[in-house]
Amino acid sequence: MPHPDQATRYGAVFWLDDCGDDLTRRPALAGDETVDVAIVGGGFSGLWTAWFLLQANPALQIAVIEREFCGHGASGRNGGWCSPRYPMLVDELEKHFGADAARATIRAQHAIVDDIGAIIADQGIDAHFTPGGMLSVARTPRQLAALHATYATYDRLGLAGDTHMLSADEARGLIAASSILGGMKTRSGASIHPARLVRGLARAVEARGGRIWESTAVARVRPGRPAMVETAGGTVTARRAVVLAGEAYLSDLPGYHRQLLPMSSMIVATAPLDQATWDAIGWQGYESLSSGAYTKDYLTRTRDGRILFGSRGAPYLFGSAMPEQALADPALYGPIIANLRGWFPVLRDVPITHAWGGYLGVPRDGMPSVHFDPATGLGNAFGYTGRGVATSALAGRALAGLIADDRALVPDLPMMRAPGRLWEVEPLRWIGVRYIQNAFARIDAADFRDGSTPPDAKLAKSLAPI
Repeated sequence: MPHPDQATRYGAVFWLDDCGDDLTRRPALAGDETVDVAIVGGGFSGLWTAWFLLQANPALQIAVIEREFCGHGASGRNGGWCSPRYPMLVDELEKHFGADAARATIRAQHAIVDDIGAIIADQGIDAHFTPGGMLSVARTPRQLAALHATYATYDRLGLAGDTHMLSADEARGLIAASSILGGMKTRSGASIHPARLVRGLARAVEARGGRIWESTAVARVRPGRPAMVETAGGTVTARRAVVLAGEAYLSDLPGYHRQLLPMSSMIVATAPLDQATWDAIGWQGYESLSSGAYTKDYLTRTRDGRILFGSRGAPYLFGSAMPEQALADPALYGPIIANLRGWFPVLRDVPITHAWGGYLGVPRDGMPSVHFDPATGLGNAFGYTGRGVATSALAGRALAGLIADDRALVPDLPMMRAPGRLWEVEPLRWIGVRYIQNAFARIDAADFRDGSTPPDAKLAKSLAPI
């Protein structure tokens, strides 16, 4: 076991440190270029779209344009879940789109997890794909009631075939965390090394003839026939389509400032645990673990024996600002580390080696959007609200089908729609989002303290997109 005084590297992303790649950047765009499809964003959405386009039509000329390097954003920084859970909860899907659409969406989400595993195996990408399923635990009576309600919805819709409720003893038999009152286990789902996946996927796209320009910031996207992408290094003309796949970072582009709200999520990673500690904790199934806290608790067991613990992090910044240095502030991580050690008191002396954050894209109505408009030449795949590892592959395949006119790739799902309504202008956006963040923290605190509910809880939940 490493010495407990081992320093935490704030701002250092464990996944990128461990991706087996020195992250040497590909050349930047140098001069004007013409391609069939230009994709803005070198994360999962852009790379999956490129991959499926080249699968549908290997003759297409595809270019991916990335401001930093492939995996720099959320695709290389997330919690490591390849999850069958959709960005919008199943009861909300049913409420807004009907039972048939909810069933189709969840079944498609389950299927894409298996598809990702198959592609990884076929392409020889060492992404640590571990099919351990999902484990949601309740740590308060409110969370337990919410779990039972979720299971009831799945059961009513005929979606509970691989899901079952757990008693407190059954849940504690899987994971020896504190305060567990019950749980829900789903067989579908896997943990994954996201940086290894995104880096491997980039190489697979290049092996099929796709081009990737890194260190190339996009200044503007111009709709039209053809559509164009303007950068400092040159203009890329796209005969068929320009794809917007930058997720939270699209809010930096002119015309898209209010389309997605960048929300930060923060993660800490322990040093590798010794066998005695793992014997005390259990978690032998490598399930993707979470609770029902409004401020989010999500946990992953890595292949090298660490625990990653994530939570919603820094307060929203005015004007959708996304400064990288804000993600390295040690003050943000103290409560997250304390929360982790509250879950597992046995970790009180275990060093935290990495602490990092990232920005995810939140649409105003909480629903992803996959859309292509032939009249403007613009397509998009975005809005996963932190559940994008699997959803981005589903979206990328669907968008590829729209652009390549391959209807077999295009599912009949609610996500197949133009982007929804815009976020409010500032300062209303800052006031509203800060209020919701504060209210959710107060709701969780009251729930854990004595099971009470703040008087404004209903208002806060009605204002939140998720």
